[in-house]
Amino acid sequence: MSESSTSQQIPATAAEPLSPQVHQSIAEAVDRQLPRTIQTLTELVSIPGIAWDSFDREPLERSAQAVAELLRGLGLQDVQILTEDKPADATGEVRPGGPAVVGTRPASPGKPTVLLYAHHDVQPTGDTALWETDPFTAVEKDGRLYGRGAADDKAGIMVHIAALQALLASENDTGVGVTFFIEGEEEAGSPTFRTFLEAHRDRLQADVIVVADSSNWKVGVPALTTSLRGLVDGVFGVRVLEHAVHSGMYGGPVLDAPTLLARLIATLHDDEGNVAIAGLEQTQTAAVDYPEQDFRVDASVLESVRLAGTGPLADRLWNRAALSIIGTDVPQIEVSSNTIQPVARAKFSLRLGAGMDPAAAMKAIESHLKAQDVFGAEVFFEAGETGLPFHTDTDAPAAQAMLASLQEAWGVEPVETGIGGSIPFTADLMEVFPEATILVTGVEDPDSRAHSANESLHLGDFRHAIVAEALLLARLGAE
Repeated sequence: MSESSTSQQIPATAAEPLSPQVHQSIAEAVDRQLPRTIQTLTELVSIPGIAWDSFDREPLERSAQAVAELLRGLGLQDVQILTEDKPADATGEVRPGGPAVVGTRPASPGKPTVLLYAHHDVQPTGDTALWETDPFTAVEKDGRLYGRGAADDKAGIMVHIAALQALLASENDTGVGVTFFIEGEEEAGSPTFRTFLEAHRDRLQADVIVVADSSNWKVGVPALTTSLRGLVDGVFGVRVLEHAVHSGMYGGPVLDAPTLLARLIATLHDDEGNVAIAGLEQTQTAAVDYPEQDFRVDASVLESVRLAGTGPLADRLWNRAALSIIGTDVPQIEVSSNTIQPVARAKFSLRLGAGMDPAAAMKAIESHLKAQDVFGAEVFFEAGETGLPFHTDTDAPAAQAMLASLQEAWGVEPVETGIGGSIPFTADLMEVFPEATILVTGVEDPDSRAHSANESLHLGDFRHAIVAEALLLARLGAE
């Protein structure tokens, strides 16, 4: 893309209705190729590409090669598999990051470029006894395709590929530029993502970035994810003794570190379950709400459990701070002894709503913890990683074009939704490509169970997602 190419190339009319003929021809092209699209997806699911260092790298490389061949089949120019090195580990060893696949179709003069992002690596299967089918053999049942990566995120890859195929086959190609960026380490935390963006900035430059790694509102109702929570994590703990002592000889006058850690953790929320840390005020308000019963079903909340916090449930999920303890270092029961433990640690995960500053949030939680008096125990704090929250300007022409395309493809009004989770690399995309409009879409639904056993994809919504993206590409290149 030339230096003068900016998001201003998106036509102001991008959200206007397309002619019925254009919509019909694109939908028919998607339907003609859909059986082959699903078959290709099943072939991708069969490759167990996991980017964690503890797993064999060969399937991950094979997965990248399979994606590269699919892009070459589209006629894209200069399809490459690229890697960047991770930082050296404690031993000084430098390992390569996950293999990313990049392929480009240049824009016609005066037309915008769209960067289509997805990832080909997948989560480990976990306990295979919990799966009702082989995780790496895609099985279609009751309108859903089951298998690891069937939804997250090999379906995202196929939405991108099938959308461009449909655009070309329907003869509605308007010259919009398309760059595919299929990452190979997202499930491992994208350790080389920022380095990769900076090393290949010129090739990845775009006016619009479509991140196909999110979820729809529910089956049959599409969503544009307009906000993602930021992330702050770290470790804190308490120290009460220089070394462990016999609990019978010294128990009573001295409380053990796990007990004091529990008392410290209890200060993080008020009696209603709201985060009780000063300086984490909400800045955005959700346009829709999340019905409590739907949430209870989606999150498998036990009937007796009261939901935490006050105010609209959607804001509690998307726009307010949410703090969880995700791990503790205390002796396991199987190896415990009758000693007073001198030290206990906990790892926290703090999610931040749009407008919250991760650096300020890190300082706020550290200040809160160190201000607590837990019987005079030493309180220590170790800052971890941070990620900025994300918020889409839905008035931008590209966002309006996406909303219009979703509505036409599904036949119902899309929901502008937040996601309680974080996609930290969106902050890197915002910083490296500040003029691009970032659109977070997806093919998952509340029943997809991404990262869990029995992950699945709703094939009807998969088809709609392809149509919507093809309509978007047609709109962005229209005069």
